[in-house]
Amino acid sequence: MDHEVYRLRNGIRILFKPTVSPIGHCCLIINAGARDEEEGKPGLAHFIEHLLFKGTKKRNTNQILNRLEVVGADLNAYTTKEYTCLHASFLKEHLERSIDLLQDIAFFSTFPEKEMEKEKGVIIDEILSYEDQPEEAINDDFESLLFKGNTLGENILGTKDSVCAFKKTDILNFIARTYNTHEIVFAVSGNYKTSKVWALCDKYFGIIQENTKEKQRLKPIPNSKQELIIAKPINQTHCILGSHAYSFHDDKKHGLLLLNNLIGGNGMSSRLNLEIREKYGIAYTIESNYTAFSDSGIFSIYFGTDEEKANKALKLVHKELKKLREQKLGTLQLQQAKQKFIGQIALGEENRMGVLISMAKSLIDFNRVDSLEEVFDKLNAVSASEILEIANEVFKPDLLNLLMFKPEEEN
Repeated sequence: MDHEVYRLRNGIRILFKPTVSPIGHCCLIINAGARDEEEGKPGLAHFIEHLLFKGTKKRNTNQILNRLEVVGADLNAYTTKEYTCLHASFLKEHLERSIDLLQDIAFFSTFPEKEMEKEKGVIIDEILSYEDQPEEAINDDFESLLFKGNTLGENILGTKDSVCAFKKTDILNFIARTYNTHEIVFAVSGNYKTSKVWALCDKYFGIIQENTKEKQRLKPIPNSKQELIIAKPINQTHCILGSHAYSFHDDKKHGLLLLNNLIGGNGMSSRLNLEIREKYGIAYTIESNYTAFSDSGIFSIYFGTDEEKANKALKLVHKELKKLREQKLGTLQLQQAKQKFIGQIALGEENRMGVLISMAKSLIDFNRVDSLEEVFDKLNAVSASEILEIANEVFKPDLLNLLMFKPEEEN
């Protein structure tokens, strides 16, 4: 194994991946995100993530921000539908400084009222910024369409009204209800002795009080097919076509990952890119995405193009999906698809922070971390018949939802 795992008495797990590098990385993954918010409070998890940098019992905002930057290190955070992540990268001699800071902001933040009011303005500006980017906004609106009636459909940023209404009690209640210490992983990679990592993590995270509250996540029920066209003050037509897909616990996820990469994943040689951009030149950006959650998933295809070309682009997308539903991949096609995807995964290993975060999430989700060889074996085991079956389940025409933003007509 290229990593070790140690569980503290309070349930927090420590993951250590030794590397030979002058740079160290660490991340704290909490299995709590936007979908765990109570009804009427969208954006709360993301709001909390912002406020973690705004003061603790022993540090003010400037001391938090300067604690790592003063030694040239990087500190950041993000929120997803299911996770909150804090992470830092630093010269390896600053490991304790980094662990100390992440522990402090994650568990001892004070959420000052004055900072709360300032940060509400910052987040409202962030919301407005996303609304000005239709290629970003359409993704959020598509998730709302697909998961209507479920917290998975709520915007991670929330709304202007919900953000303005947040109170300190909302923050404290969310943390008490969702920050289960048995669903928290702190991960470290770097050139360290295992004993040093264990000792530092025990020193800082061992003192955290155990929390065993279990979250109640409501599994989304697939809605009937919907098609929605919205006129907006934009110059280009933006379109998303997609459906519900497999959770990350479903064995078919490996086949869909492979299929997604083949049809519109990374690189210029995807089927959609070759057909719609290279052959016909009618879309600058066209891509597909598969996002798996703990109990559901999303497969989607996005493109942006001139209004008069949108219908043709959509027909070409449906044509490619029909091919995959009706024609089994040949032996060579399947082998090339696997080779391409496996190569991309291997190159991704160069992003050490990305790998560390992925390992920590895997430990939360599956209580284990697959080696690269195990991942490759699962991908190589996917057959052409499985790909065909998945295409017919996920790309079924009567399940494909459509959301389109088109330019408003001039008066």
